[in-house]
Amino acid sequence: MQALAAVLQVAAVPSRVRDLLERLTTTEGRLAVTVGVLVVTLAVALLLAPFVVRRLNAAVRRRMPAGRVSDAFDRAGDVVPTTLGGLVLRTLQLALFLLAVIALLVVWGLVDLAVEVLRFLGLSLPLLTKIGATLGLAFVGYVAADILRESIQQFAERSDRITDHQREIMLRVSQLGVIALVVATALTVWGVNLSGLLVGAGFLGIVVGLAARQTLGSLIAGFVLMFSRPFTIGDWVEVAEDEGIVTDITIVNTRLENFDGETVVIPNDRVANQTIVNRSERGHLRIKLDVGIDYEADPELAADVARDAIEAVKLVTDSPPPRVVRKSFGDSAIVLELRFWIDRPMPPRKWQAIDDVVGNVKVAFEAEDIKIPFPQRELSGRAETGGFRLAEDGQRVEGPRVDDPGVGTRSGSGSGSASDDQ
Repeated sequence: MQALAAVLQVAAVPSRVRDLLERLTTTEGRLAVTVGVLVVTLAVALLLAPFVVRRLNAAVRRRMPAGRVSDAFDRAGDVVPTTLGGLVLRTLQLALFLLAVIALLVVWGLVDLAVEVLRFLGLSLPLLTKIGATLGLAFVGYVAADILRESIQQFAERSDRITDHQREIMLRVSQLGVIALVVATALTVWGVNLSGLLVGAGFLGIVVGLAARQTLGSLIAGFVLMFSRPFTIGDWVEVAEDEGIVTDITIVNTRLENFDGETVVIPNDRVANQTIVNRSERGHLRIKLDVGIDYEADPELAADVARDAIEAVKLVTDSPPPRVVRKSFGDSAIVLELRFWIDRPMPPRKWQAIDDVVGNVKVAFEAEDIKIPFPQRELSGRAETGGFRLAEDGQRVEGPRVDDPGVGTRSGSGSGSASDDQ
């Protein structure tokens, strides 16, 4: 309605302008006015406007709080091809040149063309305003997201209770909140009815949910993992058949670095549906090893020797203390189970602890003459009580022959050797 009123007012201008133009009937007069308009326009656009913009920019810089806000504006200036002051200056210069062109059209009697230009600008002004507001919202959202990111990072660095996992959650949630707010405001600027949009988004969500249920499942599982916190970045975890160190947790997938240096990307819906073993959460880990001793050795002495050897390893913690348990009777040895703990569990520390324990226990057993037996099998023969026997060297043993009495003969159908014995 405001644009229509402006157009109606512009339409009433020609009668007044024609009265003014009657005084500029000569070409010399119009040339003089043209030169005057150009000189004034150039002076204002190239001299006065830059001076005013520089003064305003300096005043804003002085009043702007130092730190995150100013740094955010500087980083935004690196992304945008011009500075904010330069953008304001170019806009003012463009407006001045447009006004000069319209004035020259009027001076030279092209009033109808000037009216059409003004009408076009009047109709285009709301569109240009919306475009400018949208760009401004995008810029404000960018700066706000950057300020939030730096604020959260500094807060997490100052606080010992904020883990990397919690910091990532706050970053993701804040970024999504800023994006949602900017998009909703921009839609309002363009006159979009958000209630109808939400209804349409509901039906669209059903369709998209059916078509991309796995991706949406990963997104939902990502938020569940972020808030439930079964593991954090840097933890040593095992998810189904994959094992490694957590390097990143996003709303779509989880990244692990396995022990071969490979990056394993696991969708969050799979992570949420699998058994998760976190070996780093408690800060310590128990390791178990089996060792066998000879049956002739003293199990109590062997357990004491093994315990002392384990306690001598630097990576093994004193609390809980190591234990040696007589576990079972093996085929060739009595099996002892060595149980010990390490702190700050990581794969290199675990493997180094196992290597040190095995070496210390072997050296200690050798010093106490405790044997770790090889696998053994005991063979024994039966005493000869008749029937078949093994032939000695050079001796031939013959078995019963068919023509011997009682071998292979039967007295009739259904009768056999049992009836003959009777």
